[in-house]
Amino acid sequence: MHDVKSERRRYWCCSFTTPPLSPETPGLSRSRSLSSSCGKKTQLPFSNSPQTQKTPFARRILSPGRVSPISEFLVVSQTTPKNHQIPKSPLPLPLPLPLPPPPLPPSDSEGNLGIYDTRLNLKGRNGGSLVLELSSEVLAANSAVFAELIADYRKNVSGLCRVEVPDVENLSVFRETIELMFEEDIQKKLVKIGVFRAIDILEASVGVKFSRCISACLQYLEAVPWTEEEEEKMRELFNGLKIDDPKTKDIRDRFCSPSDPVDSHPALTKQLILSITTCIDATAGNGLKSLVKGLLSKSSVYEKDSPDVNKEDMYAVCESCLKSLNSLLEETSDSNADQKLAKKEKEKPLLERVSKQVDNINWLVDILLDHQLAEEFVRLWGNQEGLLKLHKNASPMVKYELSRVSAVLFIAIGTSRIHCPTETRLRLLQAWFRPMLSDFGWLRRSKKGLDMKALEEAMGQALLTLPLKEQYSLFMEWFHCFSKHGNECPNLSKAFQIWWRRSLLKGSESMAVESR
Repeated sequence: MHDVKSERRRYWCCSFTTPPLSPETPGLSRSRSLSSSCGKKTQLPFSNSPQTQKTPFARRILSPGRVSPISEFLVVSQTTPKNHQIPKSPLPLPLPLPLPPPPLPPSDSEGNLGIYDTRLNLKGRNGGSLVLELSSEVLAANSAVFAELIADYRKNVSGLCRVEVPDVENLSVFRETIELMFEEDIQKKLVKIGVFRAIDILEASVGVKFSRCISACLQYLEAVPWTEEEEEKMRELFNGLKIDDPKTKDIRDRFCSPSDPVDSHPALTKQLILSITTCIDATAGNGLKSLVKGLLSKSSVYEKDSPDVNKEDMYAVCESCLKSLNSLLEETSDSNADQKLAKKEKEKPLLERVSKQVDNINWLVDILLDHQLAEEFVRLWGNQEGLLKLHKNASPMVKYELSRVSAVLFIAIGTSRIHCPTETRLRLLQAWFRPMLSDFGWLRRSKKGLDMKALEEAMGQALLTLPLKEQYSLFMEWFHCFSKHGNECPNLSKAFQIWWRRSLLKGSESMAVESR
């Protein structure tokens, strides 16, 4: 029986109604409930329930739907476990008794209201409200705003001081700020609250001039790292508020650039790009390329207010990479190149260094494309006569690396990412279309991120942007190459059909004009 009774007692909860009669609760009778309502305090089970504990910073908290304070005369009721039959009682169940009227704040013989002598009525901006009964002494000691309001109220009215705070943006934040007035060590509370909430509390503290909390918030926020969201919130707060505290300078310095920066944005960008193109470790270099490209991207959140990349600086780096590529290819054509490389024990293989320079060039072209500055590079690559001569005598793997640069430009032209004059497009295709036909098989076998279907489609579209007369020689060259090598050449059949149709249409139109 003892186990059954303890198990049922666990299902009890606090309520303002009397429990139903049962053999297990014979002591809770109608007479006992009546005696409780008459003011006789009775020791009830679960006396340590959270509903009987008082808030440490206020006597009571009143909410909009309930204006009476939390009653100290709680009656304990019992709920029944599932599938448990309660024996029927011969007596009728008692009706719920009404709550006693809310007691007034305690006062002494002289009419003093004790420590809870101020009623703070908070009105939310969105319609909610919250009422707190607090100590005017604590409020006045911590907040200059509340001290002035309480002093003005006491000039005309004695007794309970009523203070109303309208248009509160966040009631829970304001309540937490008031709670901190009753804390000795605010810093410990802020550590538990976290950065995001501490920023809200700082804003509320500034509004009521709670200087002790302002200082603690600034000290805490300056010492901890922030997320991007928290940093943006801090920026908005400090731009909208003027906080007179030395710590604000340390916080502002974390997200505000100095008035005279050591390096301007373009100079810093050039330094970063030069460092990456001369990076020795390939893995680290690839990671840094992704990082810097993301920072310089037009869609990046960091580029909203930053100036565009400097075209002259970018092309200075491009020409440096092209010069290095020429030097490497000259080594491959040197008959004594193997002997020279053997003397350099720490030197990486020549093909690996060529591939690295091609990766650097393609990365730079990608940045130029994103900033719509790549037209000049199309002209620059089309005029690389030295590289074209070296391409003829180079090994297939070296040739393949050079065609990777041409592939990026062909795709950009064919997909309308670059808008070049006809002369520039013609020069590029006349120079690098034939090498692409011979290197396409190697590109297919070692793609290195290239979309071969997109390349084939873009090559055809790029050819169709030329005058029909120029298209003829290039399409016929592709036709002969494709008939001999098949899949080792790009499939430009779709573009060839368009060119054929346009050529026949132009021929029929010319004949019609001549007959007239």
